[in-house]
Formats: sequence, C-alpha cells, structure tokens
Amino acid sequence: MYKGTGPQTKNKIIRYQGQNIKQEFNKDGKGNPIFKDGQYSLFMSENNNGDICVSDGNADTMVVVDKKGRVRFLYDGSPARREKPFNPRDIVTDVLSQIIVLDYNNNCLHILDQNGQFLRCVEDCALDKPYGLSVDSKGSCVKKHRDEFKSLPHDIVPFLDRKIQVVFPECQEHSGQRCEVNCKDCNTPVCLKCIVSCTHKGHDVEELTETHNNKIRKIKSDTEEIQAKLIPKFQNEDVEIGNKISKTKSKLDDLGNESEKIRKFWHQEVDNIFEEIDSLSQSLTEKNRIALQEYHNKIRDLISEMNKIVKQNEQLFKSNKISDVNGYQSKLNEYQDFPEHVDLELSSLRSNIDQGKELIIEIGGYRAMLKQMSQTSLSTDVSPLTTGIGKLMDKVRVIATIPTNYKPLYGVACVWGTEAWIFGQNKTITRIDMQGTVRDTVTTTCLDWPDGISVTREREMIYSDANSRTVNIVRHGKSETLITTPQAWTPWRVFCTRSGDILVNVYEESGFQLKNKIIRYQGQNIKEEINKDGQGNPIFKDGVKTLLMSENNNGDVCVSDGNADTVVVVNNTGKIRFRYNGTPARRHKSFAPRYIVTDALSQIIVADINNNCLHILNQDGHFLRCVDDCGLEEPRGLSVDSEGRLWVGLSNTGKIKLIQYLKQS
Repeated sequence: MYKGTGPQTKNKIIRYQGQNIKQEFNKDGKGNPIFKDGQYSLFMSENNNGDICVSDGNADTMVVVDKKGRVRFLYDGSPARREKPFNPRDIVTDVLSQIIVLDYNNNCLHILDQNGQFLRCVEDCALDKPYGLSVDSKGSCVKKHRDEFKSLPHDIVPFLDRKIQVVFPECQEHSGQRCEVNCKDCNTPVCLKCIVSCTHKGHDVEELTETHNNKIRKIKSDTEEIQAKLIPKFQNEDVEIGNKISKTKSKLDDLGNESEKIRKFWHQEVDNIFEEIDSLSQSLTEKNRIALQEYHNKIRDLISEMNKIVKQNEQLFKSNKISDVNGYQSKLNEYQDFPEHVDLELSSLRSNIDQGKELIIEIGGYRAMLKQMSQTSLSTDVSPLTTGIGKLMDKVRVIATIPTNYKPLYGVACVWGTEAWIFGQNKTITRIDMQGTVRDTVTTTCLDWPDGISVTREREMIYSDANSRTVNIVRHGKSETLITTPQAWTPWRVFCTRSGDILVNVYEESGFQLKNKIIRYQGQNIKEEINKDGQGNPIFKDGVKTLLMSENNNGDVCVSDGNADTVVVVNNTGKIRFRYNGTPARRHKSFAPRYIVTDALSQIIVADINNNCLHILNQDGHFLRCVDDCGLEEPRGLSVDSEGRLWVGLSNTGKIKLIQYLKQS
C-alpha cells in the first residue's frame, strides 16, 4: 500500500491474517525506511523460505527481507551487464526458490537464486516493455510428478542443469528391439537379434554410445577448426575483398568526377552559344514588337481622328451658322497619305549538321560552330583536354583599362562577353562596352543609389533598394518591383543563379551591429535561408559590413564575410563546406575580402581590398594563386564575362581593369 504526499508516495507492505494486521514491512532494524519514496508503488512475492522479495521501482532495486523484516540483500541489476539502467517491475518466485524479476528498460527477465546470486537473463523471447509476471503454481508439474512417484527420490534442478540420457533408435528389422550397437562393417545401428542373424553375423561391432561419443568428438573437432581457422581465414579474405571494392569504387568515382568536370565544361560552351541565340532572338522580337506596336498605335490614332472629323462634319451639315461652315479646313489630303509600312527585321535560324565534321548554327550576324571528332580522334584528344582545363596563366594580362563616369565605382555585372552594367554614388546604372562607350542608362527608383546589381540568365538587370526594402528588375527601361524582403530585414547585395533563383543578402540592425543572412528566392517566394549551421550556430559574424556572394557550378554558395575577414562556402543543403582566411596567400596585410565570383571552371575569385589583389581558389578551397601585378587599387566591383575574363572595378579611380587570367585552348 502507499500514502500520497504531493508528487511523492510513501510505500510499505502489510501482512494480513484474515482481517487483522499481522506484520508491517517499511523500516529496518535501525528505523530507516526500507523503500524509497517516489511515484511508483511496489511489486512483491514470497519465496519458499518465507523471504519477502520486493521490486522497488523508485530505487531501481530489488529488496529481499526475511520473515522478521530484516533486509537480507539488495540487487541493482549490475551483474547482468545490460545496456540500459535496471528498471524492475513485477516479481515472482518459483518452485526452486529462484527469484524472477521483470526489467522494463531492457525488455528482459533477471533470474537469481534465493540468496541473490545472479543466474542468467531471459532476453531472447521478444519481450517488448514487459510489465506483468506470474508463475503457474496451480497443478504444478513438479508437485504432480512427486505425488505420482512418492517412493522414488526426486532431485529438482534448473532445466539447463538436467542430465541428458541417450535415446537408442528402434530397429527397422526387428519390431520392439532397440539398437544398442553399431555395425562397423555396414556403418549402421543394429540390435542383438541383428548380430546373431545372418545379416550382420561375424561383423565387427561397437557400442552405439561409443559411436555416438566418437561422432560428438568429431563434431566438436570440426567446430573448433571452423571457428579457430576457417572463419578467421574467410573473414580476412572478406576484409581484403572489401578493401578492393572500396579502392575500385574510389577510382571509378575519380573517373566519374573527371568526366563530370569535362561534361560541365562542354555543356557550358553549348549553353553559352544558345544563350547568345536566345538573347538575339529576344532582342529581335522586342525590336519588331515595339515597331509594330508604334505603327499600330499610329493607325488607331488616325482612325480616331477621322471618326471625330466625320462627327464634326455631320454637325456642319445641319448648321445654319455661316461662320462655322466657312471656317471648315479640309484634312483630306493628310489622310490620303497612308502611313509608311514598317519593315520588319526578320532572321531565320539556320543550322547545318555534317556528321563527323562540324555543327553550325546561325541567326542574323551571329554564327557558332562546334567541331565533331571520330571516336579515334576523341580518344587521342581527351588527355590534353583534361590536363588543360583550368590552367592559370603564368603571368596574367591586362587586356584593357576602361574609364567610367563613376567615382567611386561600387559594382560591376557582366551582361555577356563585351558589355557590363556598372553603378556608383548616384541613382543611375549604366551599361558600357569594352571601350567605355555608354550603351544604355537606367534611372533607378532609389532615394540615393542602388545597393547591389546582378544580371539574370535572361540578361535582365536587377538592383536592390535598401530604402524601400525591394529588389527591382529593369524591363524596357522601367523598374518593376520583383521582391519585397521581410519586415525589419534590409536588402543589400544580390546575385542571380544559373537556375533562375535570386540570392539576396539582407541584414537586421541590432544596435551598432548588423545581423546578416542570405535568402534564396524562387520568383517572389522564399526557398531557403542561409544563416545557421547544423548545430544552430550563426554562420556569419555580426558587424558593420554586409555580405557579398556568388554561386558555384556545383551549387555551393560562396560568401565574402567582411566582418569575419573570411570566405565561407556552404553546400546546396546549407552545410558549411570550408572557410578561407587568406593565410595561404601570405600577404603583407590582413585579408579583407569584398566582391567574390566563380568562373566556368568552378574556381573562386575574391577581391582583397587590403592587399590590392585577387585570391584564386579551387572549388574545394585550396589556394591556387594571387593576382597582384595588375595595378589593382581598392578592387571592389568584380565580374566574369562569357569569355572567361575578369572585369575588376577600382573604387577610387572609377576605372575597370579587363584581365585575362586563363590559358586559351
């Protein structure tokens, strides 16, 4: 029974004789409680010697007290060496005075002798969360067996300690006879009648028990040899084969990775061709559409004017005012001159596939060609190609220095191979070519100036406006709101991925510090947020600077964290792949990363504003080299064009350095 005291219960055991209390078990000889207070009640059983065996779930212990209430021993489950802590529930004793207790945590039964010595666990009977336990003592087979054979002595032992007697087989030839010997000549069990009969007469025989024992010894010998020699031998071979499989897989993986690298490079070339064709097609379509729309509007305006004149003339028919009629001015000659038709600039897409030689595609003045090779030629050319991809020039070359009208110059975003959008400290964003000629100018909706620019895969320019918390896209010279960032989060730098997603660096002000994160947008919907690692720790350091980012060909997001003076690269699941702190470059001043880009070869290029140089890493973060001999003073804007050239914007001078850094194939 128990007595509740708040969340705890006090337990004790009362022995009743009829309706009268005969004995209470709750304190030892020194007056200390035998059982622990807690939320569980007790389970108990009485052993054949009068001991009371108690399962105390509050103490995770089994307590055994004798008939006088004295504690004989405690059992805490330690001898059983289970994985989880001992958690006793129901408890019983059997005819052998053994104690069996349920272990709820370990899904097993502990069996002890009457003195608390651990005997074994029962754990192979699929006991899932055992709770209740009982021993069938009614009509016990032990009692029944003793009663039936009262004149004989009976030694009751555990089942595992029983004596096993050999059972002789029945003779197949002589009914009712048992085979007690083995005919060695025929290697078969025989009975006494078989030996004296003609079938086995004169044959050498031995007792069947001896044959049995010889077989047992042979089985034991075979088993020992299998365990000691054969299994280890085959296990060693298994390990060896596993190692060979692992090495083979590693080599095939390397081959697959190299193949994938080449495939991406080739596909990039094809993508570049068709992106150029798509751009020309869209440009031509837009040009013709605008011309036709203007012509259409002009025709409609003339129709509207003529309908208006017809109504005015009908009023003059009915007018009796001479002055109104005499004031009529005819416009017939004007309307008889029909507006000149629009000459549409149409180009057809022409392609030529000469099997085994080359693939050609043309539109307008654009022409692209891919040469095909036979399998023999291809096999001889693969090796130079794989070793030539991503080769850096021994000495980089400045192709051009492009002047701009922006001082300071804040950003550069290449449109294709020969043009780039640039911006600085005013509301405009300008598109220039390699000579610095202005090709287009867009006036933004920003209060002061844009905070970041990028170019979509459709070659539309986007920019961020911190004041309005928007990312805008420019179409037909006008700004349209594309994204509005979450409340309290201000957009800053932006980047357009090859998949069409947009990465936006947003920050939240916290005192004099900025908390940065990167949001991936798919259209106007948030697809992903990058700001914490797998343990919930911030990826980016708080500070006064924002982030700059780019996406690599393998889906990695490469981030320049100016507050930590570190480049952080996370994979497409948001896990950190590596960090780069500039140490391998061994520069004089501390590493101060700003703009960051990736190229067609998955190399990472980051501008170091403290050391006036560019750091080039491979896609796994291994330092390759520095570009520091091109007169790069405060490099801020950074972009890569379709020809694999770097456009590096210099903040103070407002100039752009066009740099060739890869060897041409």
